[in-house]
Amino acid sequence: MFSDTGHNWKQYRQEDSIGVFPGNSNADSVVQYKLQQPVIARFLRLIPLDWNPSGRIGLRLETYGCPYTSDVASFDGGSSGLLYRLSPGPRQTTRQIVSLKFKTLRNSGILLHAEGQAGLSLTLELERGKLLLLLRQGRSSSSEVQRLVSLGSLLDDQHWHQVAVEQLSAHLNLTVDKNTQQVQIPAEFSHWHIEQLSVGAVQALGSQKPVISKTNFHGCLENLFYNGLNLIDLAKQSDHQVTVMGNVTFSCAEPVSVAVTFTGPQSFLQLPGATASSSGGVSVGLQFRTWNKAGLLLTFDLPQQGGVVWLYLSEAKLRLQIHKAGRALLELSAGSGLNDGQWHSVELNSRRGRLTIAVDKEEGGTAHASPSFPATTGSRLFFGGCPLDDDSQECRNPFNVFQGCMRLLTLDNQPVDLIMVQQRLLGNYSQLQIDMCGIIDRCSPSHCEHGGSCSQSWTVFHCNCSDSGYSGATCHSSVYQQSCEAYKHQGNTSGHYYIDVDGSGPIKPQLVYCNMTEEQTWMVIQHNNTDLTRVRPSPGGNQHSAHFDYSSEDEQLLAVIGQSDYCEQELSYHCRKSRLLNTPEGSPFSWWLGGPGPGRLQTYWGGAQPGSQQCSCGLQGNCLDPQHYCNCDANRMEWANDSGLLTHKESLPVRSVVLGDIQRPGSEAAYRVGPLRCHGDKNFWNAAFFDKETSYLHFPTFHGELSADISFLFKTTASSGVFLENLGIRDFIRIELSSSTEVLFSFDVGNGPLEVRVASGVPLNDDRWHRVRAERNVKEASLRLDELPAATQEAPADGHFHLQLNSQLFIGGTASRQKGFRGCIRSLQLNGVTLDLEQRAQITPGVRPGCPGHCSSYGSLCHNQGRCVERASGFYCDCGLSAYTGAFCHREVSASFKAETSVSYTFKEPYELSRNSSALPSSIYSDMTLRGENISLSFRTGQSPALLLYVGSYYREYLALLINKHDKLEVRYKLDSSRDAEVLRSRVRSLANGQLHTVTIRRLADTVSVQIDQNAREDFNLTSDGEFNAIKSLVLGRVQDSDDLDPDLARLSSLGFAGCLSVVQFNSICPLKAALLHPGSSPVLITGPLVQSNCGSSTPANPYAAENTHHLSDQSGSVGSGQPLVNAIRTDSALIGGVIAVVIFVIVSVLAITARFLYRRKETYQNQEVKGVKPDESPEFPFTGGQADSHDVSGENPKEYFI
Repeated sequence: MFSDTGHNWKQYRQEDSIGVFPGNSNADSVVQYKLQQPVIARFLRLIPLDWNPSGRIGLRLETYGCPYTSDVASFDGGSSGLLYRLSPGPRQTTRQIVSLKFKTLRNSGILLHAEGQAGLSLTLELERGKLLLLLRQGRSSSSEVQRLVSLGSLLDDQHWHQVAVEQLSAHLNLTVDKNTQQVQIPAEFSHWHIEQLSVGAVQALGSQKPVISKTNFHGCLENLFYNGLNLIDLAKQSDHQVTVMGNVTFSCAEPVSVAVTFTGPQSFLQLPGATASSSGGVSVGLQFRTWNKAGLLLTFDLPQQGGVVWLYLSEAKLRLQIHKAGRALLELSAGSGLNDGQWHSVELNSRRGRLTIAVDKEEGGTAHASPSFPATTGSRLFFGGCPLDDDSQECRNPFNVFQGCMRLLTLDNQPVDLIMVQQRLLGNYSQLQIDMCGIIDRCSPSHCEHGGSCSQSWTVFHCNCSDSGYSGATCHSSVYQQSCEAYKHQGNTSGHYYIDVDGSGPIKPQLVYCNMTEEQTWMVIQHNNTDLTRVRPSPGGNQHSAHFDYSSEDEQLLAVIGQSDYCEQELSYHCRKSRLLNTPEGSPFSWWLGGPGPGRLQTYWGGAQPGSQQCSCGLQGNCLDPQHYCNCDANRMEWANDSGLLTHKESLPVRSVVLGDIQRPGSEAAYRVGPLRCHGDKNFWNAAFFDKETSYLHFPTFHGELSADISFLFKTTASSGVFLENLGIRDFIRIELSSSTEVLFSFDVGNGPLEVRVASGVPLNDDRWHRVRAERNVKEASLRLDELPAATQEAPADGHFHLQLNSQLFIGGTASRQKGFRGCIRSLQLNGVTLDLEQRAQITPGVRPGCPGHCSSYGSLCHNQGRCVERASGFYCDCGLSAYTGAFCHREVSASFKAETSVSYTFKEPYELSRNSSALPSSIYSDMTLRGENISLSFRTGQSPALLLYVGSYYREYLALLINKHDKLEVRYKLDSSRDAEVLRSRVRSLANGQLHTVTIRRLADTVSVQIDQNAREDFNLTSDGEFNAIKSLVLGRVQDSDDLDPDLARLSSLGFAGCLSVVQFNSICPLKAALLHPGSSPVLITGPLVQSNCGSSTPANPYAAENTHHLSDQSGSVGSGQPLVNAIRTDSALIGGVIAVVIFVIVSVLAITARFLYRRKETYQNQEVKGVKPDESPEFPFTGGQADSHDVSGENPKEYFI
């Protein structure tokens, strides 16, 4: 402990824990300690914690110090103060600094008040034990005061505190003891200089008298400097620049205030009660400070009544209870919020039949009562708690013990000498710290990160992370993923998500739209105007400028762009007699700004290269006028446009657009800047493969002194290995696979090694990806493996907490090159920063960049027969064999049918018999004979009867799926043309009720099973031979060619089908998907209206699913007399898009029918195998060459494919 008065001791602390110094173990050796933080004191006090068990009690101590100069001034809190007026004249520097030390027992008071030109002033004020820096603009009392920063806590402890205020242009640094905060001040302060400095009391500029205020400072200042000038020394020398006001003394006269600290459950203070000379009644006074809401302050017996009095804290209120024989005789309550760490006075008085408790005198609360019995103290009073070995039961405490400080105790209006108590000359005590207050503010500075709010008790602090977007004991770890890519690989679908680009780093989470409908996962960030906007001439201006405000902050935008593999933003300009870049040689009329901050000036347009001063058509060589590099530069009267995508990441996002050639007569223009769209995540797939136990990667030292989080994915076939290790002199941090089912997180911050383990119920060396998340902070350490519950270990309450490392960070191995890891590590992040494993692996022997084999872990994300396909970085789902589409083959392909709609899928065209007249029919069609089918579809309709699906053959055999007039499902098989169809009727009712129903039909030879929704499967047997010969076509809806149909089926077919069909699959054929998504490249014929919809989905469609998939760049170079659509609202845009889609669909349908007609005429009979045509490059190709048979039901010729 140390002190500069011999009283009011203060414990020396290291890293906020009590400093402990082990001594020597023999009589001769010297043990030397260098204090981490210097101590300025006149008195030192050592408290022995343990004695040498084999030696005698003894101590030799020598202290080393440095010369110290002290100039002190004392202020009485009234009119005393110092006034320093600076000499007029130009300032040589823009840097101003004021530094000082202060000590006080008052929790409020103004230390400094600095005034400058234009009425701007700064005030350094102590309020409730915290130091505030206030800004005032104007000299009037009504001028608004702005609080710039608050720093420090419990500064009214009568100990010296170091303060510095430094101005650097428009920034201020406030330092209190070891903590510094920087704050930005208004621009007027960038050239502001102090003209007058008031110390201890405020004096207005130009006034001769100080302003008397209850907030004037009462205490001592030491070594007050302004820009290196010692102001107290100038005052001592009566310098003309310094005026001494009131009673200022140049020594520190300190009142002796002895405090006592109650540290724990065994702490109590016992004092003698009323003496024989007392006049009767009770008078007890004290001051206390604590962080706890509850605790016993005082208890004593009522000797005349046989009762007991308890004065205690409950819910941070002061309560008094008088108890007798198990019953409360009296209860009083006063005050609130008394656990704020401030000193609060308490008075208990009982005189002349009136009992009073008062808190904080006139500022607090008072409660009165008039009991029917006299209240007098017994022989002993107990403060804070009771002795554990009190056999007489004179002290009973049914409440929590008090943890906090007390001072200024009085009994019968006489002060209690606590030094006599310490010397065992008065009363008794246990586990007390006398002549010191050991209160600590664990929330100043706060260890709660990312805006988490800090609360505390006497021993611990707690962080409330609600609404912060972060979790953990200190709100350190983000609850959000870092990209849309990460959300996608959790199995999520398109929608709005919060992403946290740097995880636990300083960048806040942001709300973006994740479009997962395509193979790439797009992250879409909107701004304030993505519509096509008309530019109208404005009087007095030759240019039109537009600024774009994004939904994300600048640092969030730049982090997203930097992390993504690819980013784009549409930039389009529609013009009529309005030039754009003035190509080829002129100065640009228009430009845009993009990139970090306000952006850099860019003179190229969408679709061109940076610095080219061209548009997309100039790069492609197809501009309207070959002499220009932009369509609009042709200066024509017809509407034209220059549109394209900006893809140079360093120039994104677009911040503003300036358009120049808009004032000429006849000039008209419109522009559009689309949302920022990015895909890919450089961090998510960044991986390295370690093929030897001795191989490793090394990186610079990891700095996670107070909080550290480490996350990564691994996969391996080895049973053990070290993932990560970083060493210090004694500290270390390590994560390892300790066995095939356990991950171990261990570290040491000076309190001895601490380990956290998580065991898995399944082997971890299964060559699948497993995720590890470890976090260590000042409160606890935690480890999470995959989705298992996290394991935690609390940190020691009063130990070291700084992690001090100095070696290189080893990944995949250790410094000793033993116990190395063999396998893959991916997406390694430390405190939100991703380590580039691939870049380092390229130059490191024994380590390979990247890691294949993602489908073993993510293949389950491909649903509905989707096939997982490996990529160098990641995977994708091939939905070619699935009736579904989407990133994970999970989105239904549905269409609305009208009564006249027909979708016909042809399996194989017949050869012309004239080319092979001798061939028997059986030899022509035998290759399309099926002995089984797998059929599945979903439907929604209110029509009955209705034909859902029909499959016909060249032998007048067929399969029909229909709803009969009783709203039941029928499956009709006619596998022998000479016999009637066999009808299989399901028992499930009410299928034409407008609800979505799912049907699955499986046939193998003569056995048929039918399942509808979640109903029980129904099994049937056919009497025919079970062969479906020479299948010809599959029809959904109305059957156009009904000549081969039975009369009953023909009548049913003529009604058509009105409703919804979805995810139709016949073996490996997906006819509805082929018709909707690939009508031009598949053997499908569409008649009547067919509209793709979400009618087959059991959940509402996402309105943003297809948003931003088309760009105006598709129409680059178009010319027309019509004006562009401008400022269309979202609903109109959707309507216009729908009309365009219908027109395009009709055109495509006509082309498809024409192509089909030509195809029929060109096809000839050839008695040979037909080779399959290579499908589209798209993984969404809905069928594999028209193969009709399923994988588990073999046909006679499975090698034949048709498209």
